[in-house]
Amino acid sequence: MKKHSSLLLAVAAFVTAFFLHACRADDRSHACGAGIAVFYPATFDSVGLLPSLALVAEPSRTGTLPRGWKVKPLFSVEQGKNVITIPVGKDVDLYGTGEVVGALRRNGTSTTTWNLDNYVYALNEGKNLYQSHPWILGVRPDGSSFGILVDSPWRLEITLSDTTLVTTEGPAPRVLVIERDDPASVVKALGELTGKIEMPPLWALGFQQSRWSYFPDARVKEIADEFRKRNIPCDVIWMDIDYMDGFRVFTFDPARFPEPAALNDYLHESDFKAVYMIDPGIKKDSLYDVYRQGTDGDHWVKDKDGREFNGPVWPGACAFPDFTRPETREWWTGLYEDFLSTGIDGVWNDMNEPAVFRVESHTMPEDNLHRGGGVLPPGPHARYHNLYGMLMVKATREALMKYRPGKRPFVLSRANYIGGQRYAATWSGDNASRWEHLRMSIPMTLNLGLSGQPFNGADIGGFGGSARRDLLAHWMAVGVYYPFARNHSVQNSADQEPWAFGEEIENVSRRAINRRYMLLPYLYTLFREASVTGLPVARPLFFADTRDTSLRREEQAFLLGQDLVIVPRWAKAPRLPRGAWENFRLEEDEDDGYQPLLAIRPGAVIPVNKVIQSTVEYTTDSITLLVNPADDGTATGLLYDDDGDGYGYKNGDFALHRFTVSRRGDNALELDVERVEGTRDTRRQYRIGYVNGGKIRYSAWADDTTRVFPLVR
Repeated sequence: MKKHSSLLLAVAAFVTAFFLHACRADDRSHACGAGIAVFYPATFDSVGLLPSLALVAEPSRTGTLPRGWKVKPLFSVEQGKNVITIPVGKDVDLYGTGEVVGALRRNGTSTTTWNLDNYVYALNEGKNLYQSHPWILGVRPDGSSFGILVDSPWRLEITLSDTTLVTTEGPAPRVLVIERDDPASVVKALGELTGKIEMPPLWALGFQQSRWSYFPDARVKEIADEFRKRNIPCDVIWMDIDYMDGFRVFTFDPARFPEPAALNDYLHESDFKAVYMIDPGIKKDSLYDVYRQGTDGDHWVKDKDGREFNGPVWPGACAFPDFTRPETREWWTGLYEDFLSTGIDGVWNDMNEPAVFRVESHTMPEDNLHRGGGVLPPGPHARYHNLYGMLMVKATREALMKYRPGKRPFVLSRANYIGGQRYAATWSGDNASRWEHLRMSIPMTLNLGLSGQPFNGADIGGFGGSARRDLLAHWMAVGVYYPFARNHSVQNSADQEPWAFGEEIENVSRRAINRRYMLLPYLYTLFREASVTGLPVARPLFFADTRDTSLRREEQAFLLGQDLVIVPRWAKAPRLPRGAWENFRLEEDEDDGYQPLLAIRPGAVIPVNKVIQSTVEYTTDSITLLVNPADDGTATGLLYDDDGDGYGYKNGDFALHRFTVSRRGDNALELDVERVEGTRDTRRQYRIGYVNGGKIRYSAWADDTTRVFPLVR
């Protein structure tokens, strides 16, 4: 009996030792920056996981793991799969995981990082959509916060709870953990790790109109003319796949779009920009020059046997560029030269999960072969699937920079991976014209921002199905406050342009869009902040007070920057930040019952402009400063200004001004204007709008040498 007991004890000791060995991080786990640590599994496979395309630089060792480090991943293997167990503690609110359906607060949810063509979010309960962000933001009751980045492009299952679980069929990945005093600082640190957006062209912040599809070219011109005739501001008209000749990318339908350069000139003359769609599926057609080039250059993804992979998409059987190959990315970039020479302003990369029709997986087989090159090793599609769209838009962005060298590139991508904000803006894919999706668009926008992608939005009006008048009115009213604001709808659906439902909804839409253009000075300043710090443009309300736990679940109202609260009219009993936030209206017109309630933070100055019809008319010559003084009678704010395009700002041709406003009795305010960065010469006039009790009292206009602004009663 003693012999058997000794054997059992020995086996138990071995199992325990093995389990502890499997669960511990290996000796390479270390600090890699102030408040940042990286944890490696003992079986870390650098060949299967590196280089990391999420990170802008490989993390370097800066010291040992600090004593008392709170969040420590544990690694193990269960049923043949690599598992990461991350105890995060009780009463922690969890956010992030990128482009996801559902609530803002992600506790108790499961997310799959596997890019999926998921029309109206119907597949897999919407647990995986078009992009993958293996990132978690945690906020403790005291406001202290942490971030967890699982550095793997392979398919992951992330289950968020007090003990978070990450499961992968790929190699065991390393995990980076950030510790900070507040959630904003965590998101900033994420930006340092994965990169930040570049300043977009100003026109990309304007309102945008799209449909699958506007054709022929006469219909495109008609849409543009209607906006100008009706005095509804708009900056961009989008071309979906029907501009192409038989859905062959980089071509134009000879009957529908016989003179694309003339069409683009027409749009430019009316102060519109033109954005055109390019998909990765290349029609298998021996008479099609792009397919011939791709075949001659051996640019296609291969099947497991090394043959050209073909899968059906819009044109029929297609081949797919292997963007892991440097020579393929260079070839892809070159295809844009003639295309962009027609006067195209921006590019829309769609279907780049990559989507494949008529197969259960909705994509190419996981054992397809990517041959790699340069720093990227060869590997199966299972490894490169989530990176496919990111690699595509990187090459597209490089094309815009090469062939339009004096202009800032604008690329919109449906598929992407964390860190892909460096190359493209995004939207939340093929949503539906449903109230549920309108409400859900806000937490989706916020969680994308919390996951490093500030330039995002949802299709206004909904894409799938037909919007009804009341839904469109409410969606237009709130959608203009998305960082990316575009109305888009599916083919064979009801029209949903701003005027489609008659005069009342047209007026609602015009008022809403007017407000976006009035807020452009503030919005452009926020984009500059995002490009420098990585902070989101649209933020959850708990950013206003990280210790107020009652705000942690609020997903109807939200912040633009730190100074402006947006409260949709359909919001039910929203929890709002404490303090003397003042409601106001940007235009003193009759309340139409649709426009959101706006509130300005105590101690804030928000710069606003006059109504314009497009950003071509944008100037900061005359700026109104909306002011809500704090208890001490002061308020501060910022205004960023540059050319709106080009790269002069990188050489100092910009101006960042700080406004400090203080009370002078009951009827006057004193303004101090300080240039804090940049060399751009600016002369402008100001007026001050004092927000109090839901009303705005304005001063007269005065030049920028004036210090005291008497208020008009």
